[in-house]
Amino acid sequence: MDKFKVSLVSLGCPKNLVDAEVMLGHLPLDRYEIVTDEAQADIIVVNTCSFINDAKEESIDTILEVADYKQTGSCQLLVVTGCLPQRYKEKLAKQLPEVDLFMGTAEAPRIVELIERQLQLEEQSSVIGMPDYLYDHETPRVNSSPFYTSYIKIADGCANHCSYCVIPQLRGTLRSRSIASVVEEAKTLAGKGVKEINLIAQDITAYGADRSDGTTIEKLLKELVKLAELDWIRLLYAYPDGVSDELIELIATEPKICNYLDIPLQHIDDRILVQMNRRVSEAQVRGLLGRLREKIPDLTLRTSFIVGFPGETREQFDKLLKFVEEGHFERVGVFRYSREEGTAAATLPEQVPAQTKKSRLNRLMKVQARVSFAKNRALVGRTETVLVEGFSEETELLLKGRSVRQAPDVDGQYLITAGQADVGELVQLKITDSSEYDLIGEIVGA
Repeated sequence: MDKFKVSLVSLGCPKNLVDAEVMLGHLPLDRYEIVTDEAQADIIVVNTCSFINDAKEESIDTILEVADYKQTGSCQLLVVTGCLPQRYKEKLAKQLPEVDLFMGTAEAPRIVELIERQLQLEEQSSVIGMPDYLYDHETPRVNSSPFYTSYIKIADGCANHCSYCVIPQLRGTLRSRSIASVVEEAKTLAGKGVKEINLIAQDITAYGADRSDGTTIEKLLKELVKLAELDWIRLLYAYPDGVSDELIELIATEPKICNYLDIPLQHIDDRILVQMNRRVSEAQVRGLLGRLREKIPDLTLRTSFIVGFPGETREQFDKLLKFVEEGHFERVGVFRYSREEGTAAATLPEQVPAQTKKSRLNRLMKVQARVSFAKNRALVGRTETVLVEGFSEETELLLKGRSVRQAPDVDGQYLITAGQADVGELVQLKITDSSEYDLIGEIVGA
């Protein structure tokens, strides 16, 4: 039986990446060979995102780009999976005749069955079920991240129903894995050399709320810190009203839990927060930030904001601008509001013009750049533990790495100007200089 070469392109967030890794894990090696060059692939799989308009455009552009390999390369079968077909199941077939098979967000474990069936068909097909799948520790999975780091998806779906968000449509309601399942997966990864695990979900603080067995993020962390092989446990995407005092205490006292927290706030104006259907007020946010800084003085905080939400006035934006200027956050991501059909916010009056949204995004990012630069300058002279990741993209004369201050893929890096170390090694680095987003230093010990 001939082997098929398969290339998988995963777009969007780390949660999407885990889905892609599950699909790769289900491919039997005696039938499929995984390749990274789409030009050499017999089967190309594009795992898509459709969270906001920019993500949809990137997904469509990528699909059309790789579709060219049906003429210029070896591609016999083009498969599109994930959020885009889940959301636009009826429209895509007509708009993308180049695609042979569409699969929804719940079909990852059926990828072999569906590909084998499609190879026998001469017409396009779609398999889009209810978004209710959740992998566990027994699910085959290929870790596509560097050997020393990995994501673990502890839950899927969401029950928050923010007015601008389509996630419940794409991923269904909240579904949490058991603590035992997450711990078993972490053990397996640690046994393969993973030093850093990044816990992800749409909202990690909601983890366990759908279960009736008392599962919580705090109880999960108390089990994970017992794994001797792990060095770093990072928490991503925490809803602000779910950050408990117990969770703060765990981050403050457990050495393995990174002094890093990603808390998407989206805005600070109370009226905007109400219209977003966020369950927090400005006073509650400020109270949370105060407790975090008091208990964990060396905490790195990441957040995200949406500019140009319907009805956002100049005064409300200026309030957000001043809030960011106060310097609460080491990392900030900013998104232009995207009017998504099927969401409550899409029907709101006073939609903000595109040019205004763009201008507000640029102004907010410039303010945060100054904040980030000042916070990085304050670190010069300190010595910190850094995970070495290889050579810098800028030059092979410099190594690069990350500390607990930097999550993979989204934050800055350390540029290492002196000393040698192996990839995946933890070293002591003295910080000698900084830029807006990166730090520069020299290795002073293992």
